[in-house]
Amino acid sequence: MVEVTDQEFNDIVTAAIDGIPDKYAAHIKNLGFVVEDDPNEEQRTRLHLVNGVTLYGLYEGVPLPARGANYSGVLPDKITLFKGPITRSAQDHPALIAQIKNTVWHEVAHYFGLGHGRIHDLENKEAEE
Repeated sequence: MVEVTDQEFNDIVTAAIDGIPDKYAAHIKNLGFVVEDDPNEEQRTRLHLVNGVTLYGLYEGVPLPARGANYSGVLPDKITLFKGPITRSAQDHPALIAQIKNTVWHEVAHYFGLGHGRIHDLENKEAEE
């Protein structure tokens, strides 16, 4: 477990968001990022999370490819990063930074309409390179 203040955690999250490559960041519209300590009961119930299941982040909204011509005047989509699970799983500060960067990437990929299978394929391809 890594101990960090809320401000330190938020600074790492901000750096991870700022690190999204421009070719993707330029297409992000109507999306907000927030940090919460842990998933709330409504999120745990909706996602069927049982005790012992770790959730680092959550994308909630309408994925970019599903937005039609009438998509306007809606509240922003939301990506939530959960500080508790992330800090509890990290062994050291570099691992914490890596987990936050990975979580931001994973949730942004959902924003772009990618499912878990495709995300894992891309992560495995990147790891091989």
